[in-house]
Amino acid sequence: MVEFLRFRDDEVSESPAVTVDAFGEQSNAGAVRIEPGDDARELLPHLAHITRVEVNFPVFGDGRGYSAARILREAGYEGEIRAVGDVAVDQIAYMRRCGFDAFEPEKAMNEADVKTALERWENVYQKTVDGRAPIWALRHGSADA
Repeated sequence: MVEFLRFRDDEVSESPAVTVDAFGEQSNAGAVRIEPGDDARELLPHLAHITRVEVNFPVFGDGRGYSAARILREAGYEGEIRAVGDVAVDQIAYMRRCGFDAFEPEKAMNEADVKTALERWENVYQKTVDGRAPIWALRHGSADA
């Protein structure tokens, strides 16, 4: 069973994450937790000092965290973005496409199911932050699209 999944080789401090609101008062904190309704753009001026961003998914159907991850990646954030909470195996491939590189689900996932979910589609259709070229770009000879 998978209780924690990470796609990074670097070391990340496991110090407690502070909320976005508390980060303003504790700007020396290395980890920040984004809750639904928080604006990830508030962190943009501080990205060089943040080593880990946890994005909370309190319920399966709340997709706001996908946008938070993409905003941070498109702004150049290279630290860990960890999905925590009600994270299901069928979300992992999409979360990876948006920039998540670590997962801490509240319920353990079957390892074979995780592998299947990540390997299901060889090609993708949308351009996003994971670096994979969309199929239409490959068909037209442009892997940089």
